Amino acid sequence: MKKIISILLLLLAHYLFAQKEMTTKTGIVNFEASVPLYEEVVATNKNASCVLNLKSGVLSSEVKMKGFEFKLSLMREHFNTKYLETDDYPTAHFKGTIVGFNWNNIDVNPKEYKLKGEMKIHGKTKKINTIVTLRKLENKLEIISDFSLNVKDFDIEIPKILSLKVADKVNVNTHFLLQ
Repeated sequence: MKKIISILLLLLAHYLFAQKEMTTKTGIVNFEASVPLYEEVVATNKNASCVLNLKSGVLSSEVKMKGFEFKLSLMREHFNTKYLETDDYPTAHFKGTIVGFNWNNIDVNPKEYKLKGEMKIHGKTKKINTIVTLRKLENKLEIISDFSLNVKDFDIEIPKILSLKVADKVNVNTHFLLQ
């Protein structure tokens, strides 16, 4: 009887303390809004956070907009003050679900899944459907995605004088290594 109770307590403890989420605060988000023949418009943020619920496949991410680094300081200044108004809208948020997510089906071989959710940038929310690539790396989970955003969907205005130098369609790629 003692043996059965001990086993039940051990199983209960394992269930209660089993990892239900994986997280990172050092995710990488890159974007490019370049147009041919003009200065490259590229930025990187290496402090994006991401949380994945291992039971439901719900993924949420947050990026502090002032954390993007550009080649030119003037681009960074314009990004923060004229385009994204980061004092008023300091973060971008994504929340969605990895369709068909099952932790047990993920291994060292990359697998593609659909990701459906909502992106909030500049105070505006837009539905996003994209593909994410998942794979296990030791005791971590790598999540990679590539998608495009239209600046008009988020009420981001590019001044006419710069509209030839900055693309309306922004290419975004993310890389998260969750623990």
